[in-house]
Amino acid sequence: MLCKIWPLHGVHSVSTATMLDLKGLKCPLPVLKTRKALTRLNDGDRLTVLTTDPMAEIDIPHFCRENGHALLEAERTDSGHRFVLAKGG
Repeated sequence: MLCKIWPLHGVHSVSTATMLDLKGLKCPLPVLKTRKALTRLNDGDRLTVLTTDPMAEIDIPHFCRENGHALLEAERTDSGHRFVLAKGG
């Protein structure tokens, strides 16, 4: 799902937010699919990743640190995890 976030008063840039539903996939697929999705985004764009794999709690933050992406949010949900990343440059 791709949705545009439009800027407010006086802000001239437009960023893109993308949702990636990876529920049901096991390691290493959540990280591999996250990496692939980020290649299609511009620097600063946000990617929300939903997972059920318990290892994602370790793997996604590690992937962000190692590849220069910002992990903006990480939370446990009723069905797994939700991560919000910003693509780094």
